[in-house]
Formats: sequence, structure tokens, C-alpha cells
Amino acid sequence: MNIFSVVQDSMLNHPGLITVFAIAVIIMLLLDLGVFNKNAHAVSNKEALTWTVVWISLAMIFSGVIYFVFKEADGHAFAINKFSQFQAAYWIEKALSVDNLFVFILVFGFFKIPKEYQHKVLFWGILGALLFRAIFIFAGVELIKMTYLPAFSIGDWHFNLSDTAEHANLAAREFFRPNVVLTVFGFFLIYAGIKSWSSNNDDEDTDLSNNFGVKLVHKFFKVTPNFDKDKFFTVQNGVKMATPLFVALMVIEVTDLVFAVDSIPAIFAVAPDDPFILYSSNIFAILGLRSLYFLLANSMDKFNKLHYGLAIILTFIGLKMIIMPFYHFESTVSLTIIGGVLLTTIIWSLLANKANESK
Repeated sequence: MNIFSVVQDSMLNHPGLITVFAIAVIIMLLLDLGVFNKNAHAVSNKEALTWTVVWISLAMIFSGVIYFVFKEADGHAFAINKFSQFQAAYWIEKALSVDNLFVFILVFGFFKIPKEYQHKVLFWGILGALLFRAIFIFAGVELIKMTYLPAFSIGDWHFNLSDTAEHANLAAREFFRPNVVLTVFGFFLIYAGIKSWSSNNDDEDTDLSNNFGVKLVHKFFKVTPNFDKDKFFTVQNGVKMATPLFVALMVIEVTDLVFAVDSIPAIFAVAPDDPFILYSSNIFAILGLRSLYFLLANSMDKFNKLHYGLAIILTFIGLKMIIMPFYHFESTVSLTIIGGVLLTTIIWSLLANKANESK
């Protein structure tokens, strides 16, 4: 089986759901760039809030569609499980993507990108994320399927599921089947969680001139320090040159790949065998990230405790992946823990800032 068979299996199960998802995303992207943001302009807080509400609402509506589609085919219990998987994966990606917002601020500040051009950079950056996330998720699901160890039960370590006919008397035992990739991801996420706990995002003075994305642009294009409105490329003295807008775009693309190393393994803990749930939730979260950036760009310091919540979430997900073969957390339980941690750290941040302001 290869990556294409994974996609094919998912589409054969519920082709209508795949179609609804694809059409919704395409329409919203076209409306976003082609209608509401046809002309370059600085995004106001009101506009950013409107789009943030729209994207979150669409994600919630789509999770409802998932529930009703699976309920008709597989019953209420299965539908609730899929609904919870989507919600958990969505909020995990949403939470972990907050770190991207700090990077966006850093990139736009370093390259001095005018506010009216920032939306275009983020839009095309997100289009790149749509492609790369698809590759990571579908390839990851296939890799997970290939790396399950032989099943065993405590006290019968040599037992293999292929021997069920010969060992029918062991049917009542509880069997475990660890996965190499998920276990490695689990330890990695615990490490990422510990690292995130001590993170403070104080990177205002970071020099991006040696970023891989910058080097890549300079390797293939001549680069001008001047802007040409909202164009990625311009012609100067008959020579086609990349503008700082394109350089910033490449840095954001490279940064997204780096952050995907954390976020993609994290969502595999939710639904390791369902690429559609993982991809659709991931894309809805990413699509709303752009408007969330403009909404929070001037108030990121008000959420200075959020990294503690992200650290707890990453560590919890890592532990969940490691013990998954031996103990299964229901999706509803995972969703409750993730939501509770996020809400707690957001409230903690707001209260801490209020206390500091009153001093």
C-alpha cells in the first residue's frame, strides 16, 4: 500500500465529505483573496475579528457535518468519536500555531513589510502550507501503518496475531501492539513540551539574514531591497529581481515546515489512522491563522502564559502516544483536557496582565 491508496480508501468511504471540504476551502480562499482582499490594505481589528469568527465558525460547522455523515453510516458512538477527533486535532493545531504568530511578527518587522502587504504574504504562505501539510499527513499515516510491531500480551511475549487459530484459547487476553513511529513522536513531543515551558519568545533582535529561506532566494534570484507595491518580483534595469516581500514569504514557508515538525506528530495522537480527519482539521486551523495574526499582532504580550499551556498539551500528547498501545484515551477526554488547559492558561494570562497593570 502507498500514499495514494490511503487517500483513495478515505475518499471511497465518504466521497461526499471530501467534496464538501474541498469546495468550502476553495470558495473561501477565492473570496478571501479575490473579493474581500483584492486591493492591498492594512487589515483592521474589526476585519480580523470578523474573519477569525468566520473561520472558527466554518470549522465548527464542518465538525457538525462530520458528525451527521458518520452518524448516518456508522451510528452515534462512532460519529461522536470522529467529531471529537476533528475538534481535538483542530484545537491542538490552533494552539500550537500560536508560536507561528510570534514568528510572523518577527519576520515582518525584520524585513520591514508594510501592513498593507502582510495579508498577501500570509495568504500565499498558507497556500504552501496546504500542500506541505498534505504530504506530511498522508505520508505520516502510511508510515505509521508500516511500523506497527507484532502484537503481544503480557505473559505471552512470543504471541503473534497471525497465530490466532493455533492459540484460540488466548483470545480472552488483552493484546498490545506498539508502534515505532508513534513512540518516537511521543518522546519528541515530551522534549518539545519541556523546551516550550522555558520559552519566552523574546526574539526581537534575531537576525534572519542567515535563514535557509533567505539563502534559497539569493541562490536562485537577484534580490532588491526595494518594494514594488505588493509584487513579489520586479524588473530593475532589465533584470528580474525578487522583492523583500518574496524573501519574507520564503522565510515564512520554511518556518511553517519547522513548526509542522511539532504540530503534525501531535495530531497523530488523535487519529493516527484517519488522514482526512487530520488534514481537514489542520487546514481549517491554518486558514484561520492569518486573521488571528492581525487580531492579536498588537496584543501578543497579553498571552504571555500561553506557552505553559502549550508545554502541558505537548507533554500530555507525547505521553498519550507512548502509552497508546496499553491504555486508550477517548477522544472526548483528550478534547476536554486540551480545551481545559488552553482556557486556563488564557485566563491566567489575562489575569496576570491585569494584575501587572494595576501595580
